Amino acid sequence: MTSEFQKKLQRALDAKTKPIGSLGRLEQLAAQIATLQGTFQPSMSTCQLIIFGADHGIADQGVSAYPSEVTRQMVENLLAGGAAANVIADSLDVPVKIIDAGIKGDPINHPDLINRRIAPGTADFSTGPAMNSDQYHLATKHGANLFPSPSQGETKRGSTDAVCFGEIGIANTASASMIAHKIHDIPLQDLVGPGTGLNPEGVQHKMDVLTKSSQRTAPRLDAAAALTEYGGFEIVMMAAAIRHAATAKRLVIIDGFIATAAAIAAIKSEPDITDALLFAHRSGERGHDAMLQALNVKPLLDLDMRLGEGTGALLAWPLVKAAAAILNNMATFQSAQVSTKL
Repeated sequence: MTSEFQKKLQRALDAKTKPIGSLGRLEQLAAQIATLQGTFQPSMSTCQLIIFGADHGIADQGVSAYPSEVTRQMVENLLAGGAAANVIADSLDVPVKIIDAGIKGDPINHPDLINRRIAPGTADFSTGPAMNSDQYHLATKHGANLFPSPSQGETKRGSTDAVCFGEIGIANTASASMIAHKIHDIPLQDLVGPGTGLNPEGVQHKMDVLTKSSQRTAPRLDAAAALTEYGGFEIVMMAAAIRHAATAKRLVIIDGFIATAAAIAAIKSEPDITDALLFAHRSGERGHDAMLQALNVKPLLDLDMRLGEGTGALLAWPLVKAAAAILNNMATFQSAQVSTKL
């Protein structure tokens, strides 16, 4: 947006019946939404949650407190409506899509599951690349196809104003740590945490495995190489979906540790998408702070959550709606005939 648009937008916010800047981050969020959509009357009435499920070969190295079969069990729980993400999404009237990006075992047969499985889990990245080039490109294609780019001259955002992304995947904190480490050169000791609940000895073992895994490749990698070498199919799909949703002018609400790793890869590939991203919350996973600092972003909430599934992103949605409502519905000093300060 032009500087003239930004000046008019700031005047519109300052004219509302409140002391200037008194709504703090909500005003900043309102400005972000208006700028993204290019209007002083932005639409923020619809949101969608998309959850990607996949397994990771690195789980064979004992880097998670839970076995890989829990991925499938939790996806089945999501399909039955019993997970935290279901409950929170239902309370906010947010529809949920669940995608099998590469869960171990036979395909899950369920009418509400979208099958985009690349393989039954990635390879063990401690001994070689997590996936091959063809698998990376197919996962990227599937993620991008969730949000096709607008045709030339088309400005519509499609069926939803905002989108949240979530994930299920045992050992995906190990994958996310490696992606952030390789793209931003964040030290592994600042990233590696308990994930699903490792004890201190388990965290140290995880650190040892990831340190060895890091030595296979160059110290710094571009996004495509980092995702191919260390990513999960769900993270690759999410990174592509983030890029394309942002390009389609949707507000992309980024969840916690895993989703931020996907965002790191997406931003590395396409830096211009940053203005479409909202980082919903600071995860309780210890490495999330290091990721947020590397991106120089401030999350909206801090609830000590570290579940994933898009739960933190969902909780930011009411604040997003409220921010848009400030611009759309709040009276001005002139319309309300309220005196301005002397």
